[in-house]
Amino acid sequence: MKKILLIVGILGFAVVGCTNGDQNGNAATNTTNKVTNTSAESLSTANKKLQTIGVALGDLGNPFYNAVQKGAETEAQKIGDNIRVNAVSSGFDLNQQSNQIENFTAANTDLIILSAVDKKGVKPVIDRARLAGKVVIAVDSAVDADVDAMISSNNTQAGEVACQYIADRIKGQGSVVILNGTPMDSINQRVSGCEKSLSKYPDIKLISKDQNAEGTRDGGLRVMSDLLTTFPKIDAVFATNDQSGVGADLAAKQAKRKEFFIVGVDGSPDATKAMEDKDGVFAATAAQNPAGMAQKAVEIGNDIIQGKKPQSPNILIPVNLVTRDNLSSYKGW
Repeated sequence: MKKILLIVGILGFAVVGCTNGDQNGNAATNTTNKVTNTSAESLSTANKKLQTIGVALGDLGNPFYNAVQKGAETEAQKIGDNIRVNAVSSGFDLNQQSNQIENFTAANTDLIILSAVDKKGVKPVIDRARLAGKVVIAVDSAVDADVDAMISSNNTQAGEVACQYIADRIKGQGSVVILNGTPMDSINQRVSGCEKSLSKYPDIKLISKDQNAEGTRDGGLRVMSDLLTTFPKIDAVFATNDQSGVGADLAAKQAKRKEFFIVGVDGSPDATKAMEDKDGVFAATAAQNPAGMAQKAVEIGNDIIQGKKPQSPNILIPVNLVTRDNLSSYKGW
């Protein structure tokens, strides 16, 4: 009987030992998974070299986004000769931009820079990109997502200085039109800043502010032509970007109307050319620095990849008002 009990005891110990061994094996597996997950989450701050940059933009037919592309390429060349920059245009289409960001993530792109066409709509693809360990930096327009950094012009200031110039020039009274644009954060901020400046003058009447010129020359031409038909007298126009302002300038020429002037936002080459034309009505622009924003984005992205986080993830770049009076000193894009 003692021998039987001894054998049972040994077998029981062996079973317990095997069970503990399985549990330890599971624990080891769980630990491995946890390390893998942690590693994936920290890829964006791992100490490695920047090799690839994906730049997702609104429309490369717009000089602003061309300048963003060039700025990213310029800074990438400063960091290293072999860094590849792939800039893509979405035509302001959310599905297109989402697919482009998905493709950047799938291609294992190190740094993704985007100018969002829809600040809420891009959240899912941004979340997936960051979960995959990619550094994501928003440029020009804010996003409702957790990004590594946000770099933009002070768009509220752009609207304020542009419309303060309007108010000063028309001496606090008259009829003003806002050529609105694609409903994105930067455009909304410019309109808000403009309204803030104009609200100080009770004798300034805002006769139109909701017409979407779509941020294009053709859109500005179309919307401004309709407004000129609707309103026999306009004193000033605030175009939420230069391209729509240039289109509005063309509409004024076609209608042979010169009683008003146009102020845009961007500081684009097309705007400066329009301002040089004494027969046109394009008078001023709140100038951004798109190339500078992109350069900053690449610089900060590279720092993050090297393990150095920025002091502040939100960076606002001031704008400068360029008028016909100081145009000769403006360096442009």
